[in-house]
Amino acid sequence: MNATHFREARFYISLSIAAAVATITLKLFAWWISGSVGLLSDALESFVNLVGASFALWMIQIASTPPDADHPYGHSKAEYFSSGFEGMLIFAAAALILWTAIPRLFAPTPLESLGIGLWLSAASTALNFMVSRLLSRAGQRLRSVALEADARHLMTDVWTTLGVIVGLIAVALTGWLWLDALIAIGVALHILFEGWKLMRAATAGLMDESLPGEDLASIETVLEDFRAQGASFLQLKTRQAGSTRFVHVTVQVPGDWHVDVAHDLLDKVEARIAEALQGAQVSTHLEPLRSA
Repeated sequence: MNATHFREARFYISLSIAAAVATITLKLFAWWISGSVGLLSDALESFVNLVGASFALWMIQIASTPPDADHPYGHSKAEYFSSGFEGMLIFAAAALILWTAIPRLFAPTPLESLGIGLWLSAASTALNFMVSRLLSRAGQRLRSVALEADARHLMTDVWTTLGVIVGLIAVALTGWLWLDALIAIGVALHILFEGWKLMRAATAGLMDESLPGEDLASIETVLEDFRAQGASFLQLKTRQAGSTRFVHVTVQVPGDWHVDVAHDLLDKVEARIAEALQGAQVSTHLEPLRSA
């Protein structure tokens, strides 16, 4: 992540932190005046958003650090720690929600000022939705794992709040107080699944999983153009570290080619792949193409 991208990413993460503070305030007040454990569970998830966004800001700053003697490939993988950390925080929040909600399922308590609480939750949801869309677009444009993870987490919060609102309206209409706790349990199970997906994505990056199928297809399209010029390719290896994609491929050319011609072709292969994958780091290895 270069300096320009870092400044942009820092701005969007700072926006996420500000939104988290605002939504926590709104949701805690909604819980305080209503007594709804569903609204409390929603507020706890927003607190997770705040901690996760703060940690993401730290990881983005580390990821932007230039390569050094100890880290010659840079520090881009730091962003995966942000994704994994948010996943663990979601697990912790889900456990706390379940601990709070399960007793209330068997001993429900009356809810007060529910209408005001729902309006406050709706306002926080609208704020989270707008910030999530901004972060998602920025994450895709900057290829930032941390921004995309934070955007997905915010959208989880949006769907969670919508579920709580719908459920509490059902409580108001039916008078079944136990629905409030049941909604909170459903919220906990939903965010557990989202936390698992974030941790899975972090693990894939840290374990150098290959690039997705659409990227591999783009590489293959480039290589096919050069096969018509007499080259052959094998041992294609790809991985991603944060916002940076890495590609390595062995290029075989006829043994009677002059070294300058072969070198020129490798330069073109690297440039074309880097162009197709928007600045990927591409390396090649040259070998002679022997006749059978």
